[in-house]
Formats: sequence, structure tokens, C-alpha cells
Amino acid sequence: MQASIELNRTPAVQYLLRIGDTCLVLAQRLGEWCGHAPVLEEDIAMANIALDLVGQARALLTHAGRIEGREHNEDQLAYLRDERDYFNLTIAELPRGDFAFAVVRNTMVSTLLKLLWQRLAASNDPEVAAIAGKAVKEARYHQQHSGDWVVRLGDGTDESRRRTEKALKQLWLYMPELFFNDAVDAEASASGLGPAWSELREPWLAEMQQVLDAAGLAMPKEAAFRSTGKHGAHSEHMGYILAEMQHLQRSFPGGVW
Repeated sequence: MQASIELNRTPAVQYLLRIGDTCLVLAQRLGEWCGHAPVLEEDIAMANIALDLVGQARALLTHAGRIEGREHNEDQLAYLRDERDYFNLTIAELPRGDFAFAVVRNTMVSTLLKLLWQRLAASNDPEVAAIAGKAVKEARYHQQHSGDWVVRLGDGTDESRRRTEKALKQLWLYMPELFFNDAVDAEASASGLGPAWSELREPWLAEMQQVLDAAGLAMPKEAAFRSTGKHGAHSEHMGYILAEMQHLQRSFPGGVW
């Protein structure tokens, strides 16, 4: 069994991994829709969004490995870290749920990523800025695609509206984590690497409000609950994702296609 790598947890590395890990873990969840989406076109769309997110994760994990200083590559960072060394948002690791849950989650996360990539395009790290320049186009499409489905379901049948309202209520519990500030954000903002995520809160709420208004849905109230995935403390679901994602690499160390 392949041993875990030891991660150098510098603020810059953690900042990049928060984004890369969120993309990676959400892609893993979206991959579970392959062959299960309600229509063939959406089956393909979900898979394509997942592939875009994997591409973004690969670019960020590769760059994080360079600046970490221990010569870890993208595969090692993806497959050989322990759970506490993943910094993805908790919302990304939640179980697949039904289709309404999937499109509401995609809308929430893609809206955040679009706003984040827009700001990262001005990063003082040229590699991050270059990654953002491509990724923002993908995130913009992801947001539009999933947002259109939220509108269609929210303004659809009684059943589709009920499921969408239920998904929105469940997922909104995890919204505060997106914008919680800490020393990692402060260091990234001060160094010019990227914005503190709290700076994205108001534009995110404004864009989400537009989608919900079009769908005829009310924005839920913020709860006192605070999830902590981006600090390395995950839900009970994360271990199952890692067991599936890491199995081959840990069982056959160094294996390649």
C-alpha cells in the first residue's frame, strides 16, 4: 500500500489547494452522474463539466506542487494525501443527491468559481493568472448551464419545484464556509496571489439572487452552522470519496496507463 505524502502547508499552497481540491472533488461527484442523468444530453453535459473541473484541478495541483518545494506532482497531490490535507469546500463532497440537488450545487459552486477566476486573472503569480484566463470561460458556461436548469425546475412542475426548494435549503447550510476569512485568505490578499474569498460574498449573493428570482424561489436565510472542509476537517462523506478515488494508486504504487 502506497504511503501518504507529507504536505508542506504554507498559506499559498493551501490557498491554491482550496480551489483545486474543490474542483477535483466536485468533478468526482459529477462523474457519478455518468449514465444516470435524466436525459442523454445532460448525461454528456455533466461529464463535460466534470472534465473541465479535472483540468482546472490538474493545473492548480501541478502549480501547488511546484511552489510547495517538495517536488510533489499532480498525481501525488490528488491521490496520496490524507483526508486532513484536502482543503475542498464541504459542499463539494456531499453525496450526489437527485438532479435538483446536483444543479443547485453546480450553480452555487460555479458562481463562486467564476467570480474567483475573474479576480485571479489579475494575480501577481503569472501561472495562476494564466490558469484563470482559461478557467473563467469554463466556469461561466457551467454557471449558465446549471442556472438555466434551476430556473427550469423551480418554475416547472409542483414536484420539480418541491425538489429544488428542498435542495436549496439543504445546500444553503454550507454557504457560509465559502466566504469565511482566515490567515490563508489574509496572506493571499496581502501577497497579491488572490482575493480573500469574503470579498466575493456580495457579488455571489447578487448573482444567486438573479437566478432564484428567475426561478421564483426565495433565498434561504443563513444558518448558524459552519462547515470546515477548507480547513481540512471534513464531513463523513469525504473518506468514502477518497477510498474510491485513491484505491488504484495506493494499491499499485506508481502505476500508469
